[in-house]
Amino acid sequence: MDPSLDIPNIATCTTCRFKENKSNYWTAVMYFKHPNGSFIRVPQVENHVTGLPNGGMTVYYIQPSTNEKVTAFPKGFRMVTGNPFRRSRPDIDPTIPESYSLSFRCWESRDIFDPSNRYAPGAGPYDTFELPRKQCPGGIRANIFFPSCWDGKNLDSPDHHSHVAFVEGTVNPDSGLFFFNGTCPSTHPIRIPMILLETVWDTPRFHDVWPADGSQPLVLSMGDPTGFGHHGDYLFGWEGDSLQRAMDNCVDVLGRPATCQELADLTLQTDEEINACTKSVQVDETTEGHYLKELPGCNPVQQGPESATVVPVCNAVSTTLPLPAATGTVIHYAAVVTQAP
Repeated sequence: MDPSLDIPNIATCTTCRFKENKSNYWTAVMYFKHPNGSFIRVPQVENHVTGLPNGGMTVYYIQPSTNEKVTAFPKGFRMVTGNPFRRSRPDIDPTIPESYSLSFRCWESRDIFDPSNRYAPGAGPYDTFELPRKQCPGGIRANIFFPSCWDGKNLDSPDHHSHVAFVEGTVNPDSGLFFFNGTCPSTHPIRIPMILLETVWDTPRFHDVWPADGSQPLVLSMGDPTGFGHHGDYLFGWEGDSLQRAMDNCVDVLGRPATCQELADLTLQTDEEINACTKSVQVDETTEGHYLKELPGCNPVQQGPESATVVPVCNAVSTTLPLPAATGTVIHYAAVVTQAP
């Protein structure tokens, strides 16, 4: 997307809880591979205590409990976390923040008080860096943390992540990044909100056709059957100084939108308003609702452990059409602002 675009003004609506939040969030879609070799998209469902949005994801903007200044992203800011080409666990120190930034929670139940939901995202015995290798009765929640330190100069970088960095320090494995403060490295001294994306995938609906041999049948949309390529994209789009007001005033540890509405003068949307924000299909390509012979967009399944490669010649509809004009509705998801204690 053109970095010069004024996202808050070209967006006609948002599916975020706060009307001022026109930011864009993206993560890979999950598919189920049937024993016959065909693929079907796994539906997204609402997260705990988020109301009744039509799927989507929960977005947290997390401040540290140290009361240090948190600077809102500037206009045009964007970043990526994770690596879509990864097909094996990276060789990094397992105690540093980056090791806790991407994970999958295998819920034993959808009950909010179930033991499998008691740990912070990325922490505890129910989270794995790779896709769960078993059935998860309550579904799978994908957790994606973004870096929270910025070089203070660049809105983006050629690899989309060198201008940001994770905080430094040793993470407690029972609490993960959500309750971790850390310190920013000298190369990236500006503390920015730590963004967390949570997406809940309704995998139990496929348990009756799960492979009898116990193999793992889930595949991320870029052809990743391991989950190691889990990643997320962020494009800032809050109106005016609304995010800075939220960072300066919203210190409710529970992250209740209603509290932030009062403290930061933000506008809350109802579920009906959120669900009314839709965008028509831009590409005439079937991607969900039916079993497909192959994943959309020239993304063959690549098992690894070597890094995945790009298909040299791709004739998929989604890669051959001209880009649409940058007008109309921009799609977003439910957002929560919170502070770790």
